[in-house]
Amino acid sequence: MDAPAATARRELLTGVLLAGAGAIAFSCKAIIIKLAYRHGVDAVTTIMYRMLFSLPLFLALSWWSGRNKPAPTAPQWRTLFGLGFCGYYLASFLDFAGLQYISANLERLILYLNPTIVLLAGKLLFKTPVSRRQWLALAVSYIGALVVFAHDLNTGPGIAFGALLVLGSAISYAIYLVYSGQLVRQLGAMRVTGLGTTIACFLCIAQFFILKPPSAMIVAPEVIWLSALNAVLCTFVPVLITMMALERIGAGITAQIGMIGPMSTIILSVLVLGEPFTAWIAAGTVLVVAGVWVLARSRVVRPDS
Repeated sequence: MDAPAATARRELLTGVLLAGAGAIAFSCKAIIIKLAYRHGVDAVTTIMYRMLFSLPLFLALSWWSGRNKPAPTAPQWRTLFGLGFCGYYLASFLDFAGLQYISANLERLILYLNPTIVLLAGKLLFKTPVSRRQWLALAVSYIGALVVFAHDLNTGPGIAFGALLVLGSAISYAIYLVYSGQLVRQLGAMRVTGLGTTIACFLCIAQFFILKPPSAMIVAPEVIWLSALNAVLCTFVPVLITMMALERIGAGITAQIGMIGPMSTIILSVLVLGEPFTAWIAAGTVLVVAGVWVLARSRVVRPDS
C-alpha cells in the first residue's frame, strides 16, 4: 500500500473517531447537569464547580498553546475578555439556568441551532449572502425545534422561560463565533479557547461568591464528582479532541459527524434520566438535524457550548 495513502486513511479514521467522541462527550453535559440538580443545587453553584475544576486544565492549555509566543497585546486582551464573557461565561450560565426548567432533549436541540444563528448573525451584521437552500435549511431546523418545544410546553412549569434562556445561550455563543475569527487567526484556536475559557472560569467563580455566602459551597458529594466529570469529560476533553479532529479532517466533515450529538443526548436522557421518548421528539430531532446537515454541506461550521 502506498505510504502517503495509508497515512491519509489513518488521519481520516483518527479524525472521524475524535469528532464522534467529541460530539458524544459534549452531549453528556446536559445529562450530568440534570443529575446534579437532583441534589438540590442551582445553576450558580453548579457552574461554579464546573469552572473550578476546569480552571487548571484551561490554564495549562493557555500556557501550552502560548509557549514561545509573544504575549497578547492590550487590544487582544480586551477582545479576549469580551469573547470569554460572551462565549463561555454568559452562554454557559444561561444554558445551566435553562436546564433547570426544560428537558435535556429540548436543550440540546436548541443549542444545535447554533449554526443557523451564526448564519443569521452574519446576514444581519455583515450582509453575508444566504442562498435559497440555506434559508430552507433554517426553516426546517426551526420547525423541528418548535415541534419539540410544543410537545414539552405542557409537561411542566417554566418550559417557555427555560427555552428562552437556552436560546439566549445559543445566541451568546453565536456572537462569540462571529467575532472570534480575527483573533483566532492572530493567536490560534487553542490559545483563544484556553484564554477565553480561563477568563470565563474566573467570572463564574466570582459570580458565586458575589451572589452566595462561602457556606453555600457545602453540597452533596455527588455534586462534587458530577461537576469534576462535567469539567473533564464534557468541557475540556471535547474541546481538545474536536480541535484535533478539525486539524485532521476539516470543519465540514467534523460538522457532519457532530450530528450524532442530539441522537446520543436522546439515548442518554432516556436511559439515565428516564425522560420520555415520543414520536414528536423523534420528528423534531430529525428536522433539526436535517436542517443543520444541509448547512454543514454548505460549509457552515457547527460549534458547541
